[in-house]
Amino acid sequence: MELSKDWISKVKSAGSAKEAYEFTEEGKDSIGKVFDELLGECWGGMVDIQRALRKVPMVRLDCPAVVLVGAPNVGKSSIVRAISSGTPEVNNYPFTTRGMTLGHVQVFWQSDADVADGNVAGVSIPTEKDIIQEKLSRRGIKSKRMQKEEEEGKQQLTSKSFPISQLCQIMDSPGLLRREEDERRNEMEQLTLAAMSHLPTAVMFVMDLSGGAGDKCSSVEDQLILRRETRARFPRRPWIDVVSKVDLGIVDGAKERLMSILEEERLERVKQRGSDVNSDDDQHYFIELSIKEGLGVDELRQEVMRMLGEVRVVLDAMAAVDENSARD
Repeated sequence: MELSKDWISKVKSAGSAKEAYEFTEEGKDSIGKVFDELLGECWGGMVDIQRALRKVPMVRLDCPAVVLVGAPNVGKSSIVRAISSGTPEVNNYPFTTRGMTLGHVQVFWQSDADVADGNVAGVSIPTEKDIIQEKLSRRGIKSKRMQKEEEEGKQQLTSKSFPISQLCQIMDSPGLLRREEDERRNEMEQLTLAAMSHLPTAVMFVMDLSGGAGDKCSSVEDQLILRRETRARFPRRPWIDVVSKVDLGIVDGAKERLMSILEEERLERVKQRGSDVNSDDDQHYFIELSIKEGLGVDELRQEVMRMLGEVRVVLDAMAAVDENSARD
């Protein structure tokens, strides 16, 4: 402040406009140098933090989500690209995904009963502009695009075609490794488990049973053990198992081993519920998927939408409870 006052005094006492201008420029340079000396490092750090935060995906806690979980290099990122607006990096080496990558889908239903039953009326993959527009709409702000569409009488799929629509999230996560119970997980693995623990998500567990991933970090047996342990940790989450890269083949006995694990879990659920062992409602299966050949993609997309509907029902129930509690 004292330095700026000195330069202001010089400018005011200048004998001519030219001299005042020169004092002004010298003053700006002098104050700038002092600022850099005193605050330059801190200011630069704040700018770096701001840039980093812009790249962090903003997960909405009021929106249904599906998180893709599995060992590194099993094809999770390719699935996110295939069924959502997400564009995670895809490479043939482990730990390509080092943070949470977010994609979106817009899901439409005809009624609340359809949401509960998993009967999806339509699905679209929103553009970045669509997502921004949706955020503005929630705040009661109309973008120029929205105003133009209203003036031209264009029908918007979200508000005109179906009674219920929901922007949903598809999350790619860093790979998990099979570890001993007392072995510490790295930060990327902890991020994946934190997302499953604290976010309103269903789970898509992805496995590569071709043997290709095992050459680098996770054998087929390691993946099956990891899958069993993860499911035991999150038994109540909506869940679908996916065997990816089936165009590369499946190791002998791997499919049978997986089916055995699923059957054991099914019988345990039947025992806990006291339902019929042969109940069709309690059957559990996995999807065989090849993004490269397009095998199983439609079936997977349908299952993902069904799970998103399940999560929406839970979120609606939680919102109703919170509203009633607030009234009380």
